[in-house]
Amino acid sequence: MNLDKFKHQHLDILDSIAELRKLAHDGVARNAERIARRIVAMSSVIKLHLAVEDRALYPALQRQGDQGLAELGRHYQDEMQSIAAAYEGFALRWNTPRRLEQDEAGFRHDANTVLRQVFERMKREDKEFYPRVEALE
Repeated sequence: MNLDKFKHQHLDILDSIAELRKLAHDGVARNAERIARRIVAMSSVIKLHLAVEDRALYPALQRQGDQGLAELGRHYQDEMQSIAAAYEGFALRWNTPRRLEQDEAGFRHDANTVLRQVFERMKREDKEFYPRVEALE
């Protein structure tokens, strides 16, 4: 199974997280417009990524013959629900410059919590999950 598109999306999301970290470090209020735009753009990539996983990747794993990998796929899909919900709440809270300017500390706290979850999850997929999926070929 070719996961190149998934991996490329991971790189895009990781780049966005790194850029958000840099912008926040340089000043949330000063960079509020750029932060809000980056969150909106990153949200589009995340939504697309999750939709393709749910509609293509996970069903394909259920149809193939490796029950261990099918179960791992179910585990990753189930786990992602809470991470995706946390990210969606984060994106809705912080997608406007005004909100960012009004609560820099709140943004920093949410970003440190939610974006860390997203980051760690993608790193686990890249290291543990995707290699097992690719080994099917």
